[in-house]
Amino acid sequence: MNFPELETERLTLKQLTIQDTASIFALFSNAAVIEFYDLEVFSDLSQSVNFIGLMQERFDSKSGIRWGIHLKETGDLVGTCGFNSWNSRMKSAVIGYDLLPSYWGNGLITEAVHQIVAYAFSDKLPCGEINRIQADTIPGNVASESVLLKTGFKEEGLRRQSGYWKNQFPDLKCFGLIKSDYTEI
Repeated sequence: MNFPELETERLTLKQLTIQDTASIFALFSNAAVIEFYDLEVFSDLSQSVNFIGLMQERFDSKSGIRWGIHLKETGDLVGTCGFNSWNSRMKSAVIGYDLLPSYWGNGLITEAVHQIVAYAFSDKLPCGEINRIQADTIPGNVASESVLLKTGFKEEGLRRQSGYWKNQFPDLKCFGLIKSDYTEI
């Protein structure tokens, strides 16, 4: 299967390539971007190369997909979004996204998330039909929760000390979106 390229009014969502190494480094070496991530701040370009390779492996093995978020106007990569994993037997996926802070508050992530959710619910993902998309946030990540709520996700509860990263056990808020509940903008 070819990697799907998606478009919105202001964005092009496309496959990450080695040409995106510096942009991925700028994204994940920014402490504000990964504040709520299970990821340490990137300190070397090789980490970006490894990230791009991992995303390609996930796509090739049909276990996930991650798009680079590019501004149509400039072509600049300003973030990523996608499904960190999916379970074809359970017809479910887990979503994630990030954006450079200089673009926060402009609705770009909400625009990108709507596009990939619509794509997933149209049954075009390599894993086949998806009925449920889940997202987890760390309490306090108000911006991410806002994106999810604007996209139609419902807060489903708090899983206490459900994660482990950065030598902590964070609680995770669970959000879910069911295909029958989704309406596109």
